[in-house]
Amino acid sequence: MRHPSLLARRRHGPARWWLALLGSFLMVLGLTSTAAYGQGGSPKAADQVLTWTAGDPIDHYLTAPTTAVAGAATIVFENSEATGNTTSMPHTLTFSVSDPEYNNDVQVNILANPGDSEGGRHSVEVTLTPGTYFYHCTIPGHTAMKGVLTVTEDGGGGGEDTTAPETSATVDGDQNADGAYIGQATVTVAATDAGSGVDTVEYALGADGAWQPYTTPVVVDEVGTHTVRYRATDKAGNAADEKSVDFAVAAPPTDDETPPETSATVSGEQDEAGAYLGMATVTVTASDTGSGVNGIEYALGADGAWQPYTAPVMVHEVGEHTVRYRATDRAGNAADAKTVEFTVVEPPSQDKTPPETSVKVTGDKNSDDAFITSAKATVTATDDDSGVDKVEYSLDGGPYLAYSSPVIVDRVGHHTVAHRATDKAGNTSEAKRVSFTVATSGGVPAPNCPEFDERLTVIVGTVDTGVPNRLTGNRCTVNELIEDEKDWSSHALFLKHVDTVLDKLLADGVIDTREHKKIYKAAKESGIGTPGQDEGYRKLFDGTPGSLAKWEQVGGGQFALNEEEGSITSSTTVDGMGMLWLPSRQYGDFSLKLQWRDDAPGTGNANGGVFVRFPYVHDHPEEPNPEWVAIKYGHEIQVNDRPDGDIYKTGSVYGFDRVGLGGAGVTPKGTWNDYEIRVVDQHYEVYRNGVLINEFDNNGGQQFEPPRDDDPGTDGRRYASGYIGLQVHSTTDVISYRDIRIKEL
Repeated sequence: MRHPSLLARRRHGPARWWLALLGSFLMVLGLTSTAAYGQGGSPKAADQVLTWTAGDPIDHYLTAPTTAVAGAATIVFENSEATGNTTSMPHTLTFSVSDPEYNNDVQVNILANPGDSEGGRHSVEVTLTPGTYFYHCTIPGHTAMKGVLTVTEDGGGGGEDTTAPETSATVDGDQNADGAYIGQATVTVAATDAGSGVDTVEYALGADGAWQPYTTPVVVDEVGTHTVRYRATDKAGNAADEKSVDFAVAAPPTDDETPPETSATVSGEQDEAGAYLGMATVTVTASDTGSGVNGIEYALGADGAWQPYTAPVMVHEVGEHTVRYRATDRAGNAADAKTVEFTVVEPPSQDKTPPETSVKVTGDKNSDDAFITSAKATVTATDDDSGVDKVEYSLDGGPYLAYSSPVIVDRVGHHTVAHRATDKAGNTSEAKRVSFTVATSGGVPAPNCPEFDERLTVIVGTVDTGVPNRLTGNRCTVNELIEDEKDWSSHALFLKHVDTVLDKLLADGVIDTREHKKIYKAAKESGIGTPGQDEGYRKLFDGTPGSLAKWEQVGGGQFALNEEEGSITSSTTVDGMGMLWLPSRQYGDFSLKLQWRDDAPGTGNANGGVFVRFPYVHDHPEEPNPEWVAIKYGHEIQVNDRPDGDIYKTGSVYGFDRVGLGGAGVTPKGTWNDYEIRVVDQHYEVYRNGVLINEFDNNGGQQFEPPRDDDPGTDGRRYASGYIGLQVHSTTDVISYRDIRIKEL
């Protein structure tokens, strides 16, 4: 994973000499300020000014120079309202200093956004040498923002390359008598440059298609006429004129005379009359058992123009609507047009204000303001609009439970009660907290429970009984007394233990006869103690929809379930950086086992990671992306086999402890890797395919390397326990996970 980075300072007179010295020793990593640092600058501003600008896009700089002359230069980077930034999106301008293919003698790393102290415009002076410099943006998800600056000898009279590459394209395939290609055509693009050499080759489909990098011949198999455009740029920045090649693709000979079958469905939230509230989504499908579907079209209204159907059609306009649709197969058979009709109405106005909550903690206190024996927390909630629907509380970072009566806290030590409420319109208030201490003197000691398990229901192994996980007379929960995480020598011994526990709970009135039978049946189905099982490990994800439903996606991106192989894979269409996390349980010391696979497309490599020991993500409203709660307060165990980019490779503790590819090893793409993360106290061990590849000790006060302004630091509780999560990085960093299980140590 890559994070925003900056190790740079603006010019401030005599202070510049030590900043230049600092830049020669530090490697650019963490986010520290909004200044800029340039290595090799001259005592005064240079006559040569090179300007980069950025705005809302995250896939390209708005403007960037391609050439410069050797010598002193002033680099300007502006990402402001004046350059079109309307969202306060930060960007960096970073010169690479680690790629042997490019010059590495200039360190530039500028972070700019419209809200910083300079209004998003920064400058730094450097000394450029002949050759090429690679620059890019280090913000996660912005990796497409990159380019090359070519520097020539001062004066440019020594054979500077000013000639664009030569380009050509050929179309291959079997042709019919009319010259059309049968079934498919293959377009091969070639580019040569006798000067600085070819840098990039691109192609685009159709007159308006987006430009894409050309890496392999382009195969076109859709029946019809086509245009493929192509172009190239050399390393000196000279761009060849766009060219194009036209051709037609014809269907292979076939006796198919039957048109495709078509259908359409309308989905969305409906009112009692069947009208769609705010929006309706029309999904069109077509099938053809003969030559196959060649294309689908749709049209809005009775007279609307036909358009290619590529994704579900969303209709927002209030009123009555008709959507027409049709399809054609590869033999040229056209299905008759069909229609679907529906109505869209304005959604009813809703209460958008969450309830107000407060808590009052009462009880006898000693001279140190600590409660003696116990404290009682009383939560109240009010809502002036739709009314309060439910109130919840969380004790000491545990799961949120329904609040129905005051919470009695009688365990000795420091405690935190979080509380929130939801109204009948679905608005949930931000969690508030109150902290207090129950005194050791005169207090009730913590119960000696064999395990810690405060989940809402009794779960034996992976079998959820649905029986409430109640507190028993000795203040341990039912789950804690069952001890399903213990290493049992036989299944029969485990069942005997469970039966004994349940008999006592039945006699004490904690459970009834029906619940006794349900829990014992779950114990039999769990197989705990059976030889050959991964003893003591609890399944967090087993590849089923029900298992995945217990996880929650936050931030960008998403994961899709692959039921056939029991895995999840990050999306190639829903972009953004985010996290899939398990909100039902926190873990302290544990062994976490899972399998991951690099499924990045093409020649790329996946970039992801496993988050551990982070707090409840929705309790930090200061973080607009909840995934950053895991980044700042927990640890990410990196998954990154790519040879370039981030210096933190597979097995690294991101931002704290580096492992190179040599230490982690690299398995071929598409190969499942076994991963084990063992955490005991503050000692971390990472195993890949059974081999220990990293050990890390968190010293309790450690911060990001180098420190970040927004790093919350540690206070002895930051990494003590927390939740588990899986990172999704982007649509190109495709990664799969399966067989996720944990054992508390």
